[in-house]
Amino acid sequence: MQDPAITEDVIAAHGFTPDEWSEVKRILNRDPNYTEMGIFSAMWNEHCSYKSSKKWLRTLPTEGPQVICGPGENAGIVDIGDGQCIVFKMESHNHPSYIEPYQGAATGVGGILRDVFTMGARPIAAMNALSFGEPSHPKTKQLVSGVVAGVGGYGNCFGVPTVGGEVRFDASYNGNCLVNAFAAGLADTDKIFYSAASGVGMPVVYLGAKTGRDGVGGATMASAEFDDSIEEKRPTVQVGDPFTEKRLMEATLELMATGAVISIQDMGAAGLTCSAVEMGDKGGLGVRLDLENVPQREENMTAYEMMLSESQERMLMVLKPELEAEARAVFEKWDLDFAIVGETLPEDRFLIMHNGEVKADLPLSKLASTAPEYDRPWVPTPAAEPLTDIPDITPMDGLKALLFSPNYASKAWVYEQYDTQVMADTLRTPGAGAGIIRIHGTDKAVAFTSDVTPRYVKANPVEGGKQAVAEAYRNLTALGAKPLATTDNMNFGNPEKPEIMGQFVGAIQGIGEAVAALDMPIVSGNVSLYNETDGKGILPTPTIGAVGLFSSLRDIIAGTGKDGDTLLLLGNTLGHLGQSALLAEVAGRADGDAPHVDLEAERAHGDFIRANRENIGACTDLSDGGLALAAFELAYAAGTGVTLLPKTISKLFGEDQARYLIACSGEQPGALREVAAKQGLTLIEVGSLGGDSVTLGDESAHMDDLTALYTSGFEAAVG
Repeated sequence: MQDPAITEDVIAAHGFTPDEWSEVKRILNRDPNYTEMGIFSAMWNEHCSYKSSKKWLRTLPTEGPQVICGPGENAGIVDIGDGQCIVFKMESHNHPSYIEPYQGAATGVGGILRDVFTMGARPIAAMNALSFGEPSHPKTKQLVSGVVAGVGGYGNCFGVPTVGGEVRFDASYNGNCLVNAFAAGLADTDKIFYSAASGVGMPVVYLGAKTGRDGVGGATMASAEFDDSIEEKRPTVQVGDPFTEKRLMEATLELMATGAVISIQDMGAAGLTCSAVEMGDKGGLGVRLDLENVPQREENMTAYEMMLSESQERMLMVLKPELEAEARAVFEKWDLDFAIVGETLPEDRFLIMHNGEVKADLPLSKLASTAPEYDRPWVPTPAAEPLTDIPDITPMDGLKALLFSPNYASKAWVYEQYDTQVMADTLRTPGAGAGIIRIHGTDKAVAFTSDVTPRYVKANPVEGGKQAVAEAYRNLTALGAKPLATTDNMNFGNPEKPEIMGQFVGAIQGIGEAVAALDMPIVSGNVSLYNETDGKGILPTPTIGAVGLFSSLRDIIAGTGKDGDTLLLLGNTLGHLGQSALLAEVAGRADGDAPHVDLEAERAHGDFIRANRENIGACTDLSDGGLALAAFELAYAAGTGVTLLPKTISKLFGEDQARYLIACSGEQPGALREVAAKQGLTLIEVGSLGGDSVTLGDESAHMDDLTALYTSGFEAAVG
């Protein structure tokens, strides 16, 4: 089959700028052929090269005594003691999920699971953070239905519990939904596998499912804005098979136990190209591939198609040749392909052969570590105008509006479609701030959460970035966990626009300050740019996934509160309503500044919660919706009513940070107040649990009526 002619339109369709195309020709000292152009396109696009973000990502704190492996590998790794570690990462599948919701979301889950088990870890938990357009938008219901079904369909069949996540709605996502998938696995610290190839002349082995034409060009598609040609991109979306992935995981972990693996990498974005290049580049080696040996499920596939296919459930490894028979037997037992498709080379070379013909001959390092890097122009986000007025609304009407909003109503419709108990170690299921998984056979547990408030980030990227980390810290702390580390998923619009790049730079600054102050280094992550349609960008959405540790199950603050409990509020309440949920849901407004995040207070208050857990019956952090929404959710979980003493809108719905609502009884309130006073912390009584109504100052409503709003709001919005 003859390659297409390389025209200016073809070059542009592959995502090259004129300067980049000139650089490719300079590196080669010739014009590339069609397959070589495709390889450069895949490796130099935003999705794989991080060419707009690398400069700023390097500023993030990534080290600490708990960190075994930071960014740069398939996933990050943190030590949890006793020779065990947690391997985790969050990654986006935004563009594919908008084009084909079910498969886009499903393969997003599959990809993040492979990132974890390719390092030798057995997945133990999954989460997802989903952002959709307005419920009234004609595409939203289809997207919600398809994405949720795809997440559940893949995760449930694979057999990993989904323990947490987020779902939000905003008009900015009308043309570009976000699907951020998180996975975490458990490994022994002395049995971790990395991707850097080593040794010259070592066999390069293809593992897993066969290669098809699905997903060809997927990484390039994910590195561009959408326009009215969106439907033409449907073939670039991959198709997943969770049952094959389950077999691939079991085979991979069994293979690792044989000692045959030198290095291993999953085939994700840019498929065979990216996996081979990254393994070679990290090891300072070249790679030769013989494409006639690649297992194929379709006839007459070209070198271009095989190199750029993003067919799922595939891995690439460098093998110890003396253990080939043992390794092959493992994959044959699991009815998966095992094929030697090349070898490592001593020189800086990426040589692609097909039936004896050279299809590509490129300097490998120029595709990866020395790919283009940009210092994009950026402008700081202007300071927000102060909030000058608040809606004329009663506190009870404000609470009702929040409870019925799909942004704050119960998400049971979503998470009830996920298997949350498979593997039988789930101690806390979705629906609260964080999920908890017991470390099987031990007295330890780990907690997982995902957080960001995009309207804060748009108004004030620095404070919004800090707040995303701080809320993740509080969600873990409220359960008694010690926060360990974070992963980030940086979802933004077009970085070629200085104002968008300014949002990214500001958010990175805020995230960096917060993870340093709270000892939660970034150990892995993903950047997803060009989330725009017809020039309209999403809200800046730097999602933070975080992991916390319980050294003992006795450390978990597991209560739900009970009748008669006193409610104490830790932290200062100034009544900040700028960018609040109340303004957004009641008045459709997004004005004022984001709340300030006092990182010293965050740390001090977190330390107080963990140190005094024996006197805390139940605890939740305060975030969107302030005290009123937090108190309702605490009462709902306890199956009782609640009375709050504050009467003003600002005290009830203000979104000041570094605050926790504590339920306690008997002598516990006095004991907590005594410790807080000694430490100079603000801890005041704000109400109590009990009865069958919610009372806000002078207003009351029956709990049953409010519960009906809370449990029906999401389904009423999206069906």
